[in-house]
Amino acid sequence: MKVLLIYCKVFAYTPTSKTLESVEVNDKSASFENVQTAFIQVEEEDQERESQVAKKLLKNIKWVCGKNNTKKVVLHSFAHLSESKADPEFSKRIFDNVEERLENVGYEVSQTPFGYFLDLQVDAPGFSLARVFKSF
Repeated sequence: MKVLLIYCKVFAYTPTSKTLESVEVNDKSASFENVQTAFIQVEEEDQERESQVAKKLLKNIKWVCGKNNTKKVVLHSFAHLSESKADPEFSKRIFDNVEERLENVGYEVSQTPFGYFLDLQVDAPGFSLARVFKSF
């Protein structure tokens, strides 16, 4: 798994085109302020270690949220961090699992529309822990 964690003063998206036929139509835009975003690439090899990668993703998100003083999180599927890609159904299951676990401990969590290309607005400040990359 690869994850690029970007703290944003503003993060917004608008769906532009559907990339997976199996997902529902979604044309709703959203905008968030003072939010921790997680640009996540679930890799093929992660399918054999689901609980381990989900636990590490959860730990890293909670850690960086603590450092950036926020409990707001946006999970974004970003299949551009690695050439290895997990099955979409598996990736979505990881996202849903992490969302549920974060919400259970008091985080406000959203996901960008899965299976879509999006127009993104990213306003990220320039301090040390505003951008963190992890590979596990």
